[in-house]
Amino acid sequence: MGIDPIERLKYPIGKAEIPEIISESDIKEWIGILAALPKKMRSITQNLSDEQLDTPYRPDGWTIRQVVHHVVDSHSHSYIRFKWALTEEKPLIKAYHEELWAELHDYNAPIELSLQSLESLHAKLVYLLNGLSEKDLKRTFIHPETQQEVSLKKNIGIYAWHSQHHYAHIENLLKRKGWL
Repeated sequence: MGIDPIERLKYPIGKAEIPEIISESDIKEWIGILAALPKKMRSITQNLSDEQLDTPYRPDGWTIRQVVHHVVDSHSHSYIRFKWALTEEKPLIKAYHEELWAELHDYNAPIELSLQSLESLHAKLVYLLNGLSEKDLKRTFIHPETQQEVSLKKNIGIYAWHSQHHYAHIENLLKRKGWL
């Protein structure tokens, strides 16, 4: 029995699988993915028309435009979570309703706004991550939906996966449509 086609469209690189034991090379690889995302996102979207940007990557899914805006919003939350965990003891972070955010008016804005924001945000994020000690990487925050403690080293992996996950949504749509 194969994977459901809609599930394959939702999770083109599979669901996040972060190893229990995270090595220094894992962290370096993940930071590299985060560093590369803004340029990759700009490159893959730079020649798209508004009609293409407003095409959903799957039935009942977000459009490319919404995906780009979502990535910067999500990664902004992540950046703040890193800062909270570095300055507070096991903070309970705030979750947000990403599906409702995607319905707000600013998700119709030109993607250039989010591409510029993503470039600045990831420059700061990568700078921060490259300066973390092993002790810093073990610091944690608590996610309110799961009540689980998430270490900063695991969070780096989660957001590296998230970067690749949403990039693959766009890339796979462009391939399916013959736009790439």
